[in-house]
Amino acid sequence: MSKTMMFRMMKTEDIDQVLIVERKSFTLPWSRDAFFNELNHNQYAVYMVIEDEGEIIGYCGAWIVIDEAHITNIAILPDYRGQKLGEALLRKMIEISLSQGVKRMTLEVRVSNTTAISLYEKLGFQKGGIRKNYYTDNQEDAYVMWVNLL
Repeated sequence: MSKTMMFRMMKTEDIDQVLIVERKSFTLPWSRDAFFNELNHNQYAVYMVIEDEGEIIGYCGAWIVIDEAHITNIAILPDYRGQKLGEALLRKMIEISLSQGVKRMTLEVRVSNTTAISLYEKLGFQKGGIRKNYYTDNQEDAYVMWVNLL
């Protein structure tokens, strides 16, 4: 990670840049309204960004409910992938979650997304089940993955 990169909490003003990351990362990108609602109306939502020289190059979101965190999404711009930035971002979210008393974290991931699955396994996540036809764009299944943080 270069010296010009930094992590910080996401703000409403970041939505336009986050939408660029979202659209370049997912076949079913979230809408502006979805992010606005997460940041302004969801008391459980925690979102952070990673930026390089003021440009948002990735983000991660989670819902923290009591002692569990659910990763809603994590994405890095394609030009920045392969530099362990997704790992750094997820580690930062784990750190924030631990500081808020989280004991377990979960997420869903496409069964075909071997790169992401490898990252999650590296951080201790284990497959806990399958959600059949979870992704509405192509009915792909998702693995449900969990990690105990303590």
